[in-house]
Amino acid sequence: MSLPPRIDAKAVRERIGAYADRKATLDQRNEIYRELIGFVPPRIEARMAVTGALDPALLDMQEAMREHAMYPKCFDTKTAQLMLFGMLLMDMSDAAQLHAIAARRAGAGWEEMQAVISLCFLFRGLPAANRGAEILANLAKREAELDKGGD
Repeated sequence: MSLPPRIDAKAVRERIGAYADRKATLDQRNEIYRELIGFVPPRIEARMAVTGALDPALLDMQEAMREHAMYPKCFDTKTAQLMLFGMLLMDMSDAAQLHAIAARRAGAGWEEMQAVISLCFLFRGLPAANRGAEILANLAKREAELDKGGD
């Protein structure tokens, strides 16, 4: 599963500034992503570092909105993550793979994941079916590697 490269946090601190949010530490902000996905995705890591240094009030608003929208009381985490996986797959967004990971971590089975891909196929066509299958194949590889103790 190919993700963008990690940021150089030291370069961000030296050139842009240190994380300055007084409402939550960087570790506190990142914890929800570690719980949901198992790691902090590089683009989120960048937003936390850059916006957290330059506009911590906006970062707080972004995170409050994300939390409110991503965890509605009417859906469990698995359902919300399956829906997000499907929505992002419809757009062929590379972020679909992150929500596929989150859906699996929240208990989604392979059949449920394929059902989401199949729904996308109806409206997006073979590119979504191909991309969805690629995501699941790479996710299976990632899970197998993690089971063996890899990263």
